[in-house]
Amino acid sequence: MIWSMVRLALHAIRRNVLRSSLTVLGIVIGVAAVIAMVTIGAGATAKVTSDLASLGTNLLLVRPGQGQQGPGGARSDAPAFEIEDARAILREVGGVAAVAPTASKPAQAIVGSRNWSTSVTGSTASFLDVRSWQLAGGRSFTESEERAGKAVCLIGATVQRELYGGRDPLAERMRLGKLSCEVIGTLQSKGESTFGQDQDDFVLVPLRFFQRRLAGNLEVGAIFVSARDGASTSKVQADLEQLLRERRRSASSDDDFSVRDMKEIATAVTGTTRVMTGLLGAVAAVSLLVGGIGIMNIMLVSVTERTREIGIRLAIGALEREVLAQFLIEAVVLSSVGGVVGIVVGLALAIAGVRTLSLPFVFQPGIVVLAFVFSAAVGVIFGYFPARQAARLDPIEALRHE
Repeated sequence: MIWSMVRLALHAIRRNVLRSSLTVLGIVIGVAAVIAMVTIGAGATAKVTSDLASLGTNLLLVRPGQGQQGPGGARSDAPAFEIEDARAILREVGGVAAVAPTASKPAQAIVGSRNWSTSVTGSTASFLDVRSWQLAGGRSFTESEERAGKAVCLIGATVQRELYGGRDPLAERMRLGKLSCEVIGTLQSKGESTFGQDQDDFVLVPLRFFQRRLAGNLEVGAIFVSARDGASTSKVQADLEQLLRERRRSASSDDDFSVRDMKEIATAVTGTTRVMTGLLGAVAAVSLLVGGIGIMNIMLVSVTERTREIGIRLAIGALEREVLAQFLIEAVVLSSVGGVVGIVVGLALAIAGVRTLSLPFVFQPGIVVLAFVFSAAVGVIFGYFPARQAARLDPIEALRHE
């Protein structure tokens, strides 16, 4: 019974292929837009989460000054940290796994006839642990090299590519401005950050070498703090803030430093991307409603054109529910075909979009199933009124219709 009605629906659709195709197009666009938007949004969320995770595990970033200090904005008069502040954090704050004091400045890196403008960061070997950075080759600083401020360095993937090409840079000399240092290690690539910054474009040197030879002072610009696995970053942050207030003799209401929990930043950013994905999906879903209105319009036209056919069926004994089911199935077939085609088009657009934007492809079977079910539901909802109108036709009046 149902299969025969499906065949009748397909036959009716084939009689007006162009009109049916244009009707289905609205559903195709709606389903494709929803799937493409949500899939690309999921890829963006995954990219943001991955980028923030690459900054380090359970990471706290401590900087002098406050990011926002009332209407006056950031404080510029806050004193820099000292290396003793980092040692005190590691020694006195519970739950801390590693601490990396850092200072940075731009510099011109020179190898032979090649030169590259980059950033030089002075820190300790703990920098790699705190930032979850792996070595691609060579080794890190030794404790004696850190204490002596030896002229050794580790280079990021971008610096290696620009200055050495495909050549192995280990044990070679590099100039940073007027100073020379030995390359003892290379770092694995992390690519661009969420904010578009090249994370691999830097040179890492021992902090004492940076302070004595490059900066000419003992200032520490920032301190990276990594909490132990299982430790509460909120508790570590509170203890860290209390320690720095005591060391810097600042009142709690007027801190001259800021502590940012990267986990909270990650949660906020990923939450924002999810909201934006939901909004884009909702906007795209509006086109499904437009497609549903198109189906209703075409089905009403179909009922008018086939009034005499309906009258004959009713006159020879067809029940109202059978006529209702015939036209309802026709509307559902139209919307379901549009849903299937829309899924294929939507996935193709999503793949093209994530490749263009350099995002990971995150397949979400749930949204695909939901889009198809929604498209079929559109056929039921918007096809019911025309189908009911056809089923309630008076057979005698229908037979008189020209």
